[in-house]
Amino acid sequence: MGLTTSLNNAVSGLHVNQDALAVLSRNISNAGTPGYHKQSLNIIDYNSANSTYGRTAGINRAFNTSLQTYYTRQVSDTATSSVQANYLDRLQGMMGKPGSAGSLDTLFGKLQNSLQTLATSPDDYTARGQAVQTAQDMASNLNRLSASVQDLRRETEGQIAVDVESLNGLMSSLQDVNSRLLDLGTGDASRSALMDQRDRLVSSVSELIDVQADYRPNGTVALMTRSGVGLIDGAVSVFSFESAGSLAATSQFDTDPSKVKVGKLTLTTPSGLKVDLVEHSVIQGGELGGLLTLRDKTLVEAQSQLDEIAGNLAQAFSTVQTPGTAILNASVPPATIGYSSNTTNVAPGNDLMLKVKVNGVEQTVKIVNTTQPGMDYRDASGNRVVGVNMAQGDAAVVSQLTAAFASTANGPALGVTVVSNAGALDFTGAGSTQVTGLTKRSTSTGLQGQGLALNLFVDSDNGAFTNNLDGNPPQKVGFAARISINNAVLADNSLMVQAVPGQTLGDAARPNMLIDQLNSMQFVGGGNPAADKGQFQLSGKLGDVISQVIGFQGSSTQKVLTQSSDRQLALDTIIQQMDVEYGVNVDEEMARLMDLQNSYSANAQVVGVVKELLTALLNAV
Repeated sequence: MGLTTSLNNAVSGLHVNQDALAVLSRNISNAGTPGYHKQSLNIIDYNSANSTYGRTAGINRAFNTSLQTYYTRQVSDTATSSVQANYLDRLQGMMGKPGSAGSLDTLFGKLQNSLQTLATSPDDYTARGQAVQTAQDMASNLNRLSASVQDLRRETEGQIAVDVESLNGLMSSLQDVNSRLLDLGTGDASRSALMDQRDRLVSSVSELIDVQADYRPNGTVALMTRSGVGLIDGAVSVFSFESAGSLAATSQFDTDPSKVKVGKLTLTTPSGLKVDLVEHSVIQGGELGGLLTLRDKTLVEAQSQLDEIAGNLAQAFSTVQTPGTAILNASVPPATIGYSSNTTNVAPGNDLMLKVKVNGVEQTVKIVNTTQPGMDYRDASGNRVVGVNMAQGDAAVVSQLTAAFASTANGPALGVTVVSNAGALDFTGAGSTQVTGLTKRSTSTGLQGQGLALNLFVDSDNGAFTNNLDGNPPQKVGFAARISINNAVLADNSLMVQAVPGQTLGDAARPNMLIDQLNSMQFVGGGNPAADKGQFQLSGKLGDVISQVIGFQGSSTQKVLTQSSDRQLALDTIIQQMDVEYGVNVDEEMARLMDLQNSYSANAQVVGVVKELLTALLNAV
């Protein structure tokens, strides 16, 4: 090998050393920089006719597509759980733990105790006042909890708006990075820095929404949601959010765009197509996904449960239960073949409870006064619920019930005969069908002269709560925010005892009846389970329903907190793996520096020797 060849090899080695030192310097200086991917020099062997030497061929950047995809998904899932855990933990704190001061079960227990005291001493002014006060505390707490739930929902709306603004900024920055990566004139070091920025932006986007990243060979990245809606691919889509302003319990999402009463989140594609992200369930994760779930499902269900408690509480005090009249046949002695009841005072939302035994199996049919067409289902307790429009008259009711009882859509046909009889409805059975009971449950709209029931808990403007299903929305929606104590009772607590004007204050009949209804009335919430899939179904006595709500919220919060912790742990594990693959090990870099110094010294020595030899040759000539 000639001197010139040796000199070229040594100079090439010096160039390689210089490039390697530049890469090593960047690695060490960015050892603590978040999102930095370590770099290495790509060296290839160059073969010529007379020698073989090394040359640099660009920079290799540490990157694992599979690991990066897993990390992006886990970031999104962790953000979803984190935001849900934050809100539900706060909600549980507002509701209180079972038995704690101010919790619903504690206040309900105090209400029951005050009624027991009232039943013992109905003529005691202090006992009556205490009963009214505990009832007012119960209503006020429901008002407070309802307001807190809606405050949380309004907070989610505000955070959604903030996240959308951040998301658009991140998407715009990512599009700029993609454009710069398409510039083939960009140096290797700059391209690596741009890719680091690209990955940081993808991570930030995935914290807000669930995305799938497609890393292209040219260094750019295309994004789409997990549901398959494109976000960035050559051009960028734009998110927009139209706030609904102040949310109330009646402000809910609806699949009918004209009925939506919450903020609207849309995506506009580069072609101008607008997609309603909530209506089409496009966003399934990230902080935005968690916030939407909280606003439209989780917190709405919490409000619904509070409304159930408020509605059941009002009905326990105001429901007048009137047993049906037995219908006898002509046998001796006479036998009961059915029961009869008029529909007088059956307000919208009130019902008739029919007991039927078919082939020896007893079942309950709740006949609700409503204008909702075709309402016929089995509730969470297995009882059949049939809706009829009692305002149309008994003849129309008979026609509706006859068709419902003959239907087999919700179990075997009942075989019950219904007829109109002088302003009343007669229910009779034949063959294997027996009508074993009938109770009319109407609402006492007054305070005296309508039996022992008491219209204590009222709706807005002191109106009676009848659980009317025909409003838009139904009366129960948001009732926890509106429930209050009847103004007349606040002014005169003797009404807690006097069921009729002039009645002696020593009569405990009304307090005893109220205690009995609180302890015996059965409630079933949630409507049609088939239509409310995924919702926790409440059923039982009022005390049971309250315990179920507190227990459900507690278990839901614990579940989300555990999930959030598990997902954060999984994310930390992935980050540790990324640190191993992407991170800079300073000790390794320093060891590499020693190798580079030795290599540099060796190449420099070769250059020096060649120089001396060439000088000697020139002098000899």
